[in-house]
Amino acid sequence: MTDVSSSAHPAANRTSRTFSGLFGSIADNVEIALRGKRGAIELALVALLSDGHILIEDIPGVGKTSLAKALAASINCSWKRVQFTPDLLPSDLIGVSVWSRTKESFEFHPGPLFANIVLADEINRASPKTQSALLEAMEERQVSVDGEARPLPSPFLVIATQNPMDHDGTHRLPESQLDRFLIRMAIGYPDREAQLDILDPSFTAHSTDITPIVDVADIAIMIKAAAQVRMVDSIRHYLVDIADATRRHPAIALGLSPRATVQMARAARTLAASRGRDYVIPDDVKELALPVFAHRINLRHDIAAQGMTRADAMTEVLESVPVPSGR
Repeated sequence: MTDVSSSAHPAANRTSRTFSGLFGSIADNVEIALRGKRGAIELALVALLSDGHILIEDIPGVGKTSLAKALAASINCSWKRVQFTPDLLPSDLIGVSVWSRTKESFEFHPGPLFANIVLADEINRASPKTQSALLEAMEERQVSVDGEARPLPSPFLVIATQNPMDHDGTHRLPESQLDRFLIRMAIGYPDREAQLDILDPSFTAHSTDITPIVDVADIAIMIKAAAQVRMVDSIRHYLVDIADATRRHPAIALGLSPRATVQMARAARTLAASRGRDYVIPDDVKELALPVFAHRINLRHDIAAQGMTRADAMTEVLESVPVPSGR
């Protein structure tokens, strides 16, 4: 892989300047605060470097917020945290225009969306109206205020956390918003060794002492580098075949959208680059299939009532589609 770090950042210069080297260094840094969850950390980095967004769904207390905070702390960038509540308004996210007596005009006061990384904590506790305020920001990287489009910083990443749907005070995210998230994942309970580390008195001190490894310029270069990873026709056909199979599967009422395959292509390129390759292989697609695809399909009601999950249906689809051979 080519040189992807910016020479202006000292921390980046102390690490390997390849894509995979920087990727690993950032993951190591985040793992200081989130022990034993390397897979979740790498998925979060794949989403960031694919110019996508992350939805983390899990029970309280397993590290959803810690992951988001540690990722932001590992990058020398602006970040904001928004605690979603039932009374949160769209203007609380976007910002408002306030009349200035001295200037005799309206001044725009930007909201927390104007940051490189936005942590939307417990997103499904807000009303659907407020949730929908994120749609334009996530898709277009801009917000509209008083008829004027205002661009958001680049890179721009939304890390949304939500509690399981059966918890009190939660609202279901609409399909249109779920489709904007590149990756949906769970963190899960830590293993025994990680839990013992967490109980060590020194853990808290180390986890709050995270210093930036890269800056915004490094991330921008890595995003561009990942986009240059080669994807041959057989892999593109494989993605289309998977999407077509979801639309024909008897248990699936709503199959994958074209956006899903576009975002999978980006994620697969990033994953390949993180493994030190400049080309995508079928295993990259298969590894990302559940976190990238499963939340984008809808099961038939009678099938869901029988206990089948979206992940089960997506696994059946993958098993039914022939895997291309070679690069």
